[in-house]
Amino acid sequence: MPLKGIPHLISPELLYALASMGHGDEIVLADSNFPSESIARANGARLILCDGLPIPKLLRQILKLFPLDQYVAEPVALMDRVDDDKKKGLDVPIWNEYKEIVGNNVQFEMVERFKFYERAKKCFAVVRTGESAIYANIILKKGVVVTKKQSKNEHEDVVE
Repeated sequence: MPLKGIPHLISPELLYALASMGHGDEIVLADSNFPSESIARANGARLILCDGLPIPKLLRQILKLFPLDQYVAEPVALMDRVDDDKKKGLDVPIWNEYKEIVGNNVQFEMVERFKFYERAKKCFAVVRTGESAIYANIILKKGVVVTKKQSKNEHEDVVE
């Protein structure tokens, strides 16, 4: 059942995970090659299935609800290319798409592949997508939701 203001690509399970996360918690948006099941199982993280969805579409919708951590230098982390792919000059066009979605003022951390796996094991949730681009895995660190103004109802804050 759709809700007002909630993008239709955000499933109830994903919405619950995003709302349950606290400041500093991290979530992985994993491509279809990522070992999502075993990574989530490693430390009991939630595995959320968004099979068939490309990460850029999902990322765009998540960021409508999810503030990035404004108190760290790099609230977004990407899985870096392995050395052989760097030597070959392998281009990863999806990274440019992420930067366009997130904003050019946000810094991205590049994380070596196996360190990315270890960090992902500590994440609040792993979202398995249908993304087929290589090196498309991305970790988002949740920021704080700031109350901007009080509504006309004295018991209700408006957040943006």
